[in-house]
Amino acid sequence: MRNHLFIVVIVAAALCSCKGGSTLSSQEQGDTIKMKYAQLLTIVRYDDRTEVEIADPWNKGKVLHKYTLNADGTIPTKDNHRSPKLVVGTSVHCGLLEQLGKVETIKGVCDLQYVHLPRIQMMARDGKVVDCGSGLQPTVEKIISLQPDAIFLSPFQNSGGYGRVDDLGITIIEMADYMETSALGRAEWMRFYGMLVGAAEEADSLFAEVERNYKELCSKVKALAPDTHHPVLMDKMTGSVWYVPGGKSTIGRMLGDAGCDYPWATDNHSGSLALPFETVFQKARNAGVWLFRYNQPHAITYDELLTEKSAYKEFCAFKERRAYGCNTATSTFYEDTPFHPDFLLRDFITIIHPELGLGAPKYFLPL
Repeated sequence: MRNHLFIVVIVAAALCSCKGGSTLSSQEQGDTIKMKYAQLLTIVRYDDRTEVEIADPWNKGKVLHKYTLNADGTIPTKDNHRSPKLVVGTSVHCGLLEQLGKVETIKGVCDLQYVHLPRIQMMARDGKVVDCGSGLQPTVEKIISLQPDAIFLSPFQNSGGYGRVDDLGITIIEMADYMETSALGRAEWMRFYGMLVGAAEEADSLFAEVERNYKELCSKVKALAPDTHHPVLMDKMTGSVWYVPGGKSTIGRMLGDAGCDYPWATDNHSGSLALPFETVFQKARNAGVWLFRYNQPHAITYDELLTEKSAYKEFCAFKERRAYGCNTATSTFYEDTPFHPDFLLRDFITIIHPELGLGAPKYFLPL
């Protein structure tokens, strides 16, 4: 997962919230919107309001945040006849709003340099979107000048809050979708985000399409013989550490859906594992495919890999020239795949099972 995670801000005096430390409480009678895969969201609609609870991913049985929204689930605004004005600090959520036809709600973004979306970059050049600085430390003065209806921030464990943003009197919607442990669970959060900006039907329709595509790809893999499920190595060294997806992470589980023998499939971690080179080499040296992400202006080569770590040449996938790199500096990997896991699953299957004839991969390209 990308470490520079992102933000969206909500300013609404009418939006009641209560943060952290509370325990999950029983709901009064209402119409619960059923989530098929998302584990952290509870949405209940009443005649006069919609209430949303986000479960604390790090403290079982606790509530990370609770919100009271308009009856249709939209964000309360100063003028209830218009769409909300948002500050969005994540490229992935900018991309989702664009897909839902709500890009005009974005008035500010954080980490603009990481937003590889032409529409957003054009809006920034035209002065329609303001660069609000770093997602970890937003420029508070710019946020105040925009007078947004909303800030949405990505929560982190033991982060100590959101600094000066906590003191603005702005209601913060905490975007914890990245803490879901299944690809479709994270993608289903689009239904919540669509609801907030008045695009609930569009979001429900988009999610149904993503779910259908994902399941169809899984069914193609299940029809294959077990002896076609070859080992796959994921990512590469970062400094002195090799981070590999845990067996219960979204990537780890997706590799299983793609029909490979992931070396850490039986691991129970939902995040990444920080391992020394020797451990990875011992466990995955014979992997027939190597998939990794990197960030640089040009496509990486086998020779460049050896300048990073000469021992890479000992891996089977390197020797057989079956390494595939995803350049996150020149692709929309981070903008697309969190809410389109079907795109990423297709890439994995295309590479691992070329016999299915799905065409060329989109993100992970051969070196």
